[in-house]
Amino acid sequence: MDLEDLRAVLFDMDGTLVDSDAAVERAWHTWAAEFRVDPAAVLAVAHGRPSEPTVREMRPDLDDAAVAAAAARQLELQYTDLVDVREIPGAHSLLRLLDVLGLPWAVVTSADRRLAAARLGAAGLPTPATLVTSEDISEGKPSPEGYLKAAAALGVEPAACLVVEDSDPGLAAGYGAGMRTAALKGLRGDLTLSGLPDLADLLSEWTPPFPAPAS
Repeated sequence: MDLEDLRAVLFDMDGTLVDSDAAVERAWHTWAAEFRVDPAAVLAVAHGRPSEPTVREMRPDLDDAAVAAAAARQLELQYTDLVDVREIPGAHSLLRLLDVLGLPWAVVTSADRRLAAARLGAAGLPTPATLVTSEDISEGKPSPEGYLKAAAALGVEPAACLVVEDSDPGLAAGYGAGMRTAALKGLRGDLTLSGLPDLADLLSEWTPPFPAPAS
């Protein structure tokens, strides 16, 4: 795929930049036991989207206030469970490369701002200037709202953005936003990556659209 006209890279967080799978699964297992639902059924639908729609799907008997409380409980279980949260291999190097290239990037996550900051920090990754969380949107992935909001904040047209994702809802959000996608974990996007170093290799040949004049 030609990346010559690329102007921004938009990343998912969990499973894309940050390896938090074990912490996420522990939280959902605990939540499932507390709310008397099958943990396997929860984990089958929870990845890549905010807690609230998963809660609604698993407990359709709850009213809006109870859903909000149940979703808040799920997040609470994740805030301090950071013991094995780490960067996805190649994440730090890729972000450093983007900064060197002057290529804008953002994170669009189904986590709230507190959890996003905690996990990025635990993984030793910087919190980006443009961070779109579940608190910033009205509808989570697979809605394209978060990615469109990130592109607008960066001042970049959607078609000039590349979305990097590890879940089907996230890829659907990228496609819905009119953006190109790069898929991890064996999923299929416009680009299929075996890991973040693949993307770093591709972007190492990217050049800014308006090179600085020679001094």
